[in-house]
Formats: sequence, structure tokens, C-alpha cells
Amino acid sequence: MTRVGVFGGTFDPIHVGHLAIANAALDDLGLDRVCFVPARRSPLKGSGPVAGPEDRLAMLRAAVADEPRFRVSQVELDRTGPSFTVDTLEALRGEGELFLILGSDAYAEFERWREPARIRGLATIVLAARPGAPNAPTGVRMLDSPLMDISSRELRARAARGRSLRYLVPEAALRYIEEHRLYR
Repeated sequence: MTRVGVFGGTFDPIHVGHLAIANAALDDLGLDRVCFVPARRSPLKGSGPVAGPEDRLAMLRAAVADEPRFRVSQVELDRTGPSFTVDTLEALRGEGELFLILGSDAYAEFERWREPARIRGLATIVLAARPGAPNAPTGVRMLDSPLMDISSRELRARAARGRSLRYLVPEAALRYIEEHRLYR
């Protein structure tokens, strides 16, 4: 059976930490592919993404184009309203055995998500360590991924101050950001 990592987020913008986590998931879990799923809007965040869905989708596609085992799904962008992980996993369940890739900081809020028990039934949850986030609870697997203290929020703030994002976001995404003057 095909083994598929599902890696969701706003990806506003995608950065090298995201790619490092996805690559670690390929290696650690023996995945056939990692599917990046950009969210329309997170139900747990007060405001929506800064960049629009078309820009975030284009940056993501450009960033993963060189890795054939990375794919992008716009299943959440095609829905209206907030993006619920349980709905996404239901939509992707025919793809194979699913592994939900989360940062340990996101997992700290997991019990507030819609239908956490159903999510556990649809996918194996695997966590990437995040600086300052709690360790994984018993029964949840940690990825052997590099610990990178980088966030999209921090990158947007850097760009707004006129600072370079070079080496922090994939080169193809950086070109897109610069060409479209995002986050300025």
C-alpha cells in the first residue's frame, strides 16, 4: 500500500524548515510521497493568511518542483470556510496509508481540533520537534528532523522590514516572493 505523508499549513510563505521536515518524513517513515496541503484558513488562528491562496499555492508548487516525491494538493483551497484536518484526511484517504505530519507546537492544540479521535483513526500522527514545544506524548512518533527555529510569521516580518529571505525560503519561492512583491 502507498504510504503518504500529509503536511498541512498556511505556508505563508513555505520555508526551508518545512522542506526539511517533509524530507525527514520521507526517510524516517519510508513514505512514497509527502502531500503538502495549504489551508484556506485555519479555524484556530484569529486572522487569515497574509498572501492569497493563489500566491501561496504558486510558491508551494515552485518550492517542491524539484522533488518528485513531493506533491501539492489544493483540496483545502477548493473548499469554502475554515480548513479542518478531519475533512482533508477523509478526502485523501483513498490515496493510501496516511501519516499526518505536525509540528510539536501544533500538536499542543490537537485536542481542540475538530474530531481528534477521528483524525487518529484516519492517519498515524507523527511530530516534528519545534523549539520550546513540549515533547511528544506516549504513542506519538517523533521524526528525526532537524530542529530549526524558523517561522513563516518571522519571515513575513523580515520581508516587511526590507530584509532578505535568501537561504530561509526555497530559491524558487524566493523568486516568486520578489517578483510579486509579497510581504513588503
